[in-house]
Amino acid sequence: MPHIARIARLQKTIQERGLAGALIFYSRDILYYTGTAQPAYLVVRPTDYMLFVRRGYAFAQADCKLPQDRMVAESRLATVAQRMFADQERRQPVGTELDLLTVNHYRHFQQALDHRPLVDISDAILDQRSVKAPQEIESVRKACAAVNAGHLRILERLRPGISELELAAEIEHAQRIAGHEGVFFMRMPDFVMSRGPLASGPNLRRTSGNIYTITGTGLSSAVPAGPSRRIIAHGDLLMVDIPTCIEGYHADQSRTYAVGRAPEGALDRFALLREVADHLIDRLKPGMTAGEAYAIAKNRADHLGLSDAFLAFDTQPPAHFIGHGVGLEVNEPPLLAANGKALLADHMVLAIEMHLMAPDGPTLKLEDTVYLTPDGVEILTLSPRELTVVPCD
Repeated sequence: MPHIARIARLQKTIQERGLAGALIFYSRDILYYTGTAQPAYLVVRPTDYMLFVRRGYAFAQADCKLPQDRMVAESRLATVAQRMFADQERRQPVGTELDLLTVNHYRHFQQALDHRPLVDISDAILDQRSVKAPQEIESVRKACAAVNAGHLRILERLRPGISELELAAEIEHAQRIAGHEGVFFMRMPDFVMSRGPLASGPNLRRTSGNIYTITGTGLSSAVPAGPSRRIIAHGDLLMVDIPTCIEGYHADQSRTYAVGRAPEGALDRFALLREVADHLIDRLKPGMTAGEAYAIAKNRADHLGLSDAFLAFDTQPPAHFIGHGVGLEVNEPPLLAANGKALLADHMVLAIEMHLMAPDGPTLKLEDTVYLTPDGVEILTLSPRELTVVPCD
């Protein structure tokens, strides 16, 4: 069973690090190891494991891919700790997802575990999750189809006079009908975003501080990213980067559109941007470091005369990455960043994303979800990889 095999690999890490075990609480990690996202604690010891379901036990029973005798209804962390760690050496540390644990929860965990040391095990979990099984790839493919459904809707509804918000609602509706679960996950505390970035005209250059990408401006200062109420006009460029999630797995895609006509030079500039992306995708291979992948793209952009525009922004320093992992979170390791040391491997899923924002030129973006296989790189996203000019009646 794949979920038991995943737990067995985590047990190997626990043994190598000399831990008493791991106490996992984050829903995406629980889903990865068990098949259910119900609130729970998963305790994995070097030779044992148990899922303690805090709420939604009937759902968990139906969803869980582990043997039924490996799960129990229990919400009290002290009881969980007593059952799983009472016979362990008290000085042995316990691994958990420290990147997501608040101070108050940390204190609660320490008290329940009789003040054992807590150490971070998120790196091992994320490293394990970065290599995808066939069924995970199938879920990503479904998410890519749902993204494409939204972009097909753009071709039907994009006209002068529609607002960014109205168009985003049309896109999101089409994605939902195609099976999108209506959320996306980001392993980042206090992450602020709407259902995804959408920006047109001057809003393409107004980048919020949430993430190093084209963000849109949002509806208010409370959520300053995503679509606004700006009315889209003839001759505008439009960028859409609204991800999808199906069966827990994400697709990440960005496309640029022109309303009625493309601004002067935009089509040629986009062709150069796509050449950079294609140059990188054709050369991605297992064993390459994330930094090497970044350098391939950056060097190609420089060679094509795009140095002033590649990954640039008007109001903040240039982005330092050209892609990231995609899976149970829309952004996950590896980050394809300058000087990145992470190694690429077969069966990773990556988003290859890059943009141009020259001081006196058009703002353009292209992003695709790709799959690294032993036979090469497969582009999973389905929408045409071009600057699409949408005719106006």
